[in-house]
Amino acid sequence: GNLPSAADALGQEDDVTVKEPLDLVRLSLDEHVFVKMKGDRELRGKLHAYDQHLNIILGDVEETVTKTEIDEETFEEIIQTKKRMLPFLFVRGDGVILISPPLRS
Repeated sequence: GNLPSAADALGQEDDVTVKEPLDLVRLSLDEHVFVKMKGDRELRGKLHAYDQHLNIILGDVEETVTKTEIDEETFEEIIQTKKRMLPFLFVRGDGVILISPPLRS
């Protein structure tokens, strides 16, 4: 038969139900997530930790910053995208617009 897990021994089952918004974030721990930030910043990385304020710690982060400028002569929009890789990043929760969990196949 199956050996009981530590959670079973404590009388709990692995809870994959989503009852509160942060449950969805909890299910994404140690997974790669997409984080949209204020100021046209996007982050992709592995979710290591979070708290109730949505302060998060990401690892292996790709940060993308998009800047839009208007050319003064032609009035065309110039869109510049800068990317950088960071080993770790602490993200303050009040700048977070959304966190997308990984796509479950």
